[in-house]
Amino acid sequence: MADKEEKPVGEEEEEEEDVNLNYIPPAQKSLQEIQDLDKEDESLNKYKQTLLGAGPVVADPSIPNVQVTRLTLMCDQAPGPITMDLHGDLDALKKKSFTMKEGVDYRVKIHFKVNRDIVAGLKYVHLTYRKGLRVDKAVYMVGSYGPRAEEHEFMTPVEEAPKGMMVRGSYHIKSYFTDDDKTDHLSWEWNLAIKKDWDQ
Repeated sequence: MADKEEKPVGEEEEEEEDVNLNYIPPAQKSLQEIQDLDKEDESLNKYKQTLLGAGPVVADPSIPNVQVTRLTLMCDQAPGPITMDLHGDLDALKKKSFTMKEGVDYRVKIHFKVNRDIVAGLKYVHLTYRKGLRVDKAVYMVGSYGPRAEEHEFMTPVEEAPKGMMVRGSYHIKSYFTDDDKTDHLSWEWNLAIKKDWDQ
């Protein structure tokens, strides 16, 4: 949420597309195709077993391959955890406001599951708005993950919340969890209030 140069949304997206033109994501292969490659190589098969597990965790095609379960703002100075349950009613999050004390160090922790196939180039994007104007865009490269029964966790680097009278107030945040194929795994909106102190 640091001060950054304001650009119209379309203009910034065009710039981003120019930068990404050189990158071509690898061809998508199913987990089964990867496991069937080089079957006669015993050491490679053990390595793949370690990385990929025994097979898909969920075979039901109606369940999404990637499920984002919760997001937590991690701050040692906070009176309690600031957690969003992303299983529930996402519309209710739009009406709820989370409070953060100005100037504190924090990290964003995301919990998600990969159910069937390897997902490449996961990223978490959040756009921050104040009084209708976009004031920040953050893109966090999460990485590539294979399916497993347990949730994966990703933690962003430490950031400092803005401080000072001019930045106190309410911010509206649009969050996206996407990948190299531009699949929208989850989009949600929430509100953050930067205050002089924590709510009691």
